Amino acid sequence: MIGLCAAVFFTTYDFSADRGAYQVQATPKDELQQQNQEDQERLNDIDDQVNELEEVQEGIDTEIQTLSNEIAELMASISLLEEEIEVKKTQIEQAKSDLIEAQKIEREQYEAMKVRVKAMYESGETSLLDIFFSASSMQDMLNKADYVEKMHEYDRKMLTNYKIARQNVEDLKENLEIEEAELEEAQEGLQEEMDSVEEARTELQAISDDYAVQISKAKQQAEIYKSQIKQRNAQIKQIEAEEERKRKEEEERRRKEEEERKRKEEEAKKNSSTNSTDSSTDNNSTTVADKPSTTASVDTSAIMAASGSAKGKEIAIYACGFVGNPYVAGGTSLTNGADCSGFTQSVYKAFGYSLPRNSTSQRSAGKEVSYAEAQPGDIICYPGHVAIYIGNGKIVHASSAKTGIKISNALYRDILCVRRIV
Repeated sequence: MIGLCAAVFFTTYDFSADRGAYQVQATPKDELQQQNQEDQERLNDIDDQVNELEEVQEGIDTEIQTLSNEIAELMASISLLEEEIEVKKTQIEQAKSDLIEAQKIEREQYEAMKVRVKAMYESGETSLLDIFFSASSMQDMLNKADYVEKMHEYDRKMLTNYKIARQNVEDLKENLEIEEAELEEAQEGLQEEMDSVEEARTELQAISDDYAVQISKAKQQAEIYKSQIKQRNAQIKQIEAEEERKRKEEEERRRKEEEERKRKEEEAKKNSSTNSTDSSTDNNSTTVADKPSTTASVDTSAIMAASGSAKGKEIAIYACGFVGNPYVAGGTSLTNGADCSGFTQSVYKAFGYSLPRNSTSQRSAGKEVSYAEAQPGDIICYPGHVAIYIGNGKIVHASSAKTGIKISNALYRDILCVRRIV
């Protein structure tokens, strides 16, 4: 998306509106440099796009790993539940066996009690009154009554105990079956959750794969731009070599003309009968590299009136001194030509600050502030481009080969960030 926006910008933006008084006749070299600048900006945008895609993909891959860990935990939980269910099933089977045994013992005890009661009935010992009248003595009567009472008490106690034991076993069996059902329900819930997580992981993996395809395509396009820039740079070197040859020839011609002019002046002095001073002057001039242009007329009152540090204002005023100088792709000379990042780097270098060479790296220099807090001297970063803020919503920047170093509205393009160096 970023690369597309950059392409649309370069396709639709009308550079003629900013040419002003600095319009020059385009040369093949200028066209190559302009094409390089555009490809470099597109390349920077692609690099940004790849970084963003890789960052998003990394986040997705991290989430996929998290889901994978969650699936592993769910599988472990399901495995533990399966083991618990097997244990419960074993306990239920044991409880069933215990219940059958308790019921058997209860029935046996009940049958034994019936046999004893029947035997007592058949022998005539059906009541305490019968025992009383059938006893041979008082002691015999007491013994028989105590025996019958103890037998009845024993039978009742044993029968009650077996009933309680049987009920306990039935309760245990019922509780175990309830626990088994709960475990099976929990197992089904975990399985559904694992299926849902697995589905989410599959969807994220598909998204990650799609990002990988986009990243691959973006890198392929970046290689195309790099190849084009490399080919044009070779052509530019050839042109510059030819220009250098012609420049030297021109310098040699001018040097000879100057020598001839001086020779004629000397002859005129010798032949002159007056003491007039020589009206001819040496046209050679000394230029100090990267000094502000004396012809650049920039109103610095807005800079001084803006809020911000004195050093930042000094940097902004210094940068404005090079308005009108040429744009040169890959250049860092404030007088002979610089590109956008070369311009900002060289301006700050004059004040003892070191900045990275390209616009993408300069986005990390200094500290970030909002555009609303921008002060003279701050660096305004755009997709594939950088400029120096001079206050009042304006920037000074190495714009293009056609417009050179100029002042523009800071919001002429979308701003990525604002960096404060001083």
